[in-house]
Amino acid sequence: MATCVDTSRAESTQNCEIDRSRSDHHRYKYANYCRPGFCDLVSCVPICHNNQKSIHSRAVVEEIEEGDLWVKMIEEAKSDVELEPILSNYYYNSILSHKCLESALANHLALKLSSSSLNANTLFDLFLGLVVDDREIMRAVKEDLRAVRERDPACISYVHCFLNFKGFLACQSHRIAHKLWSQGRKILALLIQNRVSEVFAVDIHPGARIGRGILLDHATGVVIGETAVIGDNVSILHNVTLGGTGKVCGDRHPKIGDGVLIGAGTCVLGNVRIGDGAKIGAGSVVLKEVPPKTTAVGNPARLIGGKENPIKLDKIPGLTMDHTSHITEWSDYKIGKCI
Repeated sequence: MATCVDTSRAESTQNCEIDRSRSDHHRYKYANYCRPGFCDLVSCVPICHNNQKSIHSRAVVEEIEEGDLWVKMIEEAKSDVELEPILSNYYYNSILSHKCLESALANHLALKLSSSSLNANTLFDLFLGLVVDDREIMRAVKEDLRAVRERDPACISYVHCFLNFKGFLACQSHRIAHKLWSQGRKILALLIQNRVSEVFAVDIHPGARIGRGILLDHATGVVIGETAVIGDNVSILHNVTLGGTGKVCGDRHPKIGDGVLIGAGTCVLGNVRIGDGAKIGAGSVVLKEVPPKTTAVGNPARLIGGKENPIKLDKIPGLTMDHTSHITEWSDYKIGKCI
């Protein structure tokens, strides 16, 4: 795998030595809360950042505005360590030792996806080179972070999402794999897909195209096929399949518009279009086009209000996360009074 990255970057990484005896106090004041010699139960082996200075200067070309996302994450990380000093080493190696979001992301994904035969340093160099060279990836990463923070009530901070939300991490891993796929490095892209599937239980083909502001809520069991296209500000819950029918080759997977909400356990099969602002109810099986701003439910899925005059949504479900609007329009299911 070492041949997959720039030689100079790989050599600088291999020559890096970490002085574990040096106290973190000089670099981060909260680290001294840890007991001396305490062995962190969470894998947080730091990756060499000898080349970070030059990379940081390239990555932060744009003017840093007040309230910058990375600055906010640093503040959140420091606050978390004050509350849980036992996590000092983990937070330092994952966030606080990094000068930019690009480096922290490459490091975190590399550690997550590495294995006994897939070196973390090699993955770090590969990932960092890709996210620094392609600013669109990082713009999407930041919008994904904001999407999770705003839409998921279980998310308590940006750092919480960055470190712990496997839907977010799987999505960012896919962005890297997709970049490799578009460069013709398909074997490496497919390897990353396989590792993401093993580690996060999310299987996204590197050929799939995914927009910004994506929320993969819980994410377990999400499967997205090779020719699928997902727009911006889309929210997808667990056990969703965007797959083929098994009868068609070529362009065979769904096209999901902007602002769509897809409920848990849904299957959308074939090269069908889900219009902008549409909503698919949990457990539905969609085999035909769903018009914009409508709601489809059931197996096979049907439009609420009927095909001729479907009820139109007045809000963007991918943003509101409203799964139950108009439920009385299609279901007469009621729970009777206990006797």
